[in-house]
Amino acid sequence: MDAFSSSFISPNPKSSILPPSNVPPSPKSFPLLHISSVRIEENPQTISNTPTSTTTQSPPKNNKPIKKNPTSKVTQTRPFPSTKTTPITSSSQLQPSSFPTFFFSAIDDFINTFVDPPTRPSVDPKHVLSKNFSPVLDELPPTECEILEGSLPSALDGAYIRNGPNPQFLPKGPYHLFDGDGMLHCIKIHQGNATLCSRYVRTYKYLLEREAGAPVIPNVFSGFNGLTASAARGALSAARVFTGQFNPSNGFGLANTSVALFGGNLFALGESDLPYRVKITPDGDILTLGRHDFEGKLIMSMTAHPKTDPETGETFAFRYGPFPPFLTYFKINPDGEKQPDVPIFSMTSPSFLHDFAITKKYAIFTEIQIGMNPIEMISGGSPVGTNPGKIPRIGVIPKDAKDESEMRWFEASGFNNVHAINAWDEDDGDSVVMIAPNILSVEHTLERMELVHASMEKIKIDMKTGRVWRHPLSTRNLDFAVINPAYIGKKNRYVYASIGDPQPKVAGVVKVDVSVAEGDRRDCIVASRIYGDGCYGGEPFFVPKAPSDNNNNEQLCDNDNNIDEDDGYLVTYVHNENNGESRFLVMDAKSPDLEIVADVKLPRRVPYGFHGLFVRESDLNNV
Repeated sequence: MDAFSSSFISPNPKSSILPPSNVPPSPKSFPLLHISSVRIEENPQTISNTPTSTTTQSPPKNNKPIKKNPTSKVTQTRPFPSTKTTPITSSSQLQPSSFPTFFFSAIDDFINTFVDPPTRPSVDPKHVLSKNFSPVLDELPPTECEILEGSLPSALDGAYIRNGPNPQFLPKGPYHLFDGDGMLHCIKIHQGNATLCSRYVRTYKYLLEREAGAPVIPNVFSGFNGLTASAARGALSAARVFTGQFNPSNGFGLANTSVALFGGNLFALGESDLPYRVKITPDGDILTLGRHDFEGKLIMSMTAHPKTDPETGETFAFRYGPFPPFLTYFKINPDGEKQPDVPIFSMTSPSFLHDFAITKKYAIFTEIQIGMNPIEMISGGSPVGTNPGKIPRIGVIPKDAKDESEMRWFEASGFNNVHAINAWDEDDGDSVVMIAPNILSVEHTLERMELVHASMEKIKIDMKTGRVWRHPLSTRNLDFAVINPAYIGKKNRYVYASIGDPQPKVAGVVKVDVSVAEGDRRDCIVASRIYGDGCYGGEPFFVPKAPSDNNNNEQLCDNDNNIDEDDGYLVTYVHNENNGESRFLVMDAKSPDLEIVADVKLPRRVPYGFHGLFVRESDLNNV
């Protein structure tokens, strides 16, 4: 997660929600957990994928932000969705009868109350949805923001879009943080002005349940804990399918994890379903265009962390599951055409494979100690658990492989990574280097995230001898890390990582220099910024400066764009739990203390979430 360093004092300290960053947060116990807001609808409005045209407002002049009425509508027009995408259909076409809805909801309530009540903190809504993890009550149409400090640089002409869980109904039974409906929070920036918009991703699940006025599809991470609960919810789901309450072929994913731009489309992603195409309108609104199957070539789920080669424009992705092949790898051409699957049968057990890395030559996967655990489920635990006796492995396959014949696996005892940061080739392709956070307390990853500690490591694999070296880069609890996206798949020097204090809260952001020699045991953090007491953020995103913004006369630069690797901005959302305000922060990624460039007050609270993306205006216009 992210961290901030010293110079966080605004010209008017009273106007800033963030205290000076040179004062570290004082250690203290968590406050009493409570739900501050939830969404409950007795008669939810029917959602159609056809936008309504209303009046639009002109952008503010003289860089003076203007507040809009948060309930006002905005103009949103778009062409009919591409034939590559399954158009979103209104759930009114499903028309579940009122009696089946009432009857099945009553059974669901019985299961949640007597069969499987939320007794563990990891699935107790009162715990999971406390403070700024609680959902916002409603969507927010494009609403102007107030710039409190500094100014928004011209390089940020575009949109920062962050994805995350926001359940539309108050959970009555077990609920895990990963189970919320996907909501996109988009700050659109143009000519120094900012507009915030928050919209649900119109998934099949979201529309179906909004129409029904109650949850219909069971939660993946919290709905199947223990044999009895799994049997009860499985039977209820089968009855709902049989009576036409929902159609599993339409998917049951949440699209709540990340945002990605590839193949000429912008996607909201969650690894349990197909991607959903989305679009950002000129006025900053968010439209869901449909569930995308790449002209029928993707019939199952895909990762929420695809990797796009910045030089070739090719995108690489995978899916994983509980049945062989446990891993399937594939490529998507720059024009969005999906290539044939490459099943990996040499992964011999189902592993929780959330992320991966690419180099110029290879794709790199890790088979970790988290996987499907049916024995634990029978005894009342989660179907996803840890296997302490399993030796983690790192798999390396040529990036353009047509089959798995050249897949090689290397043992890496004690290495459990959920996210990958970057990787590259060395020694003329005879070695592979990967940077990733290693989860030291892997048994707590899904149940007690506040006990998780991630140590960032550099891993080097000799492809000739099979030898694996591992070098720790920092002792801090670091995850949710990013790099300059121009360096994906090639050697980079700087990583910007979030500080867990504890996970999943983010106390600040650090800049890590990964170029240290393997024998050097210094902590590799070279800059940091702490948000301050009661202030927490999320994953940062690095936006390179445009050439016109580069005032540095010293050009020790990347030859491709004539700008230093770290010459850019870090952007993220930060929330102050003391006064309930949320901000959008822009930091100078090159400065020694990650100096604040702009501090933007958001018109309402933005809950903590997962992964985001900045998309330039030129790319938004082509989506």
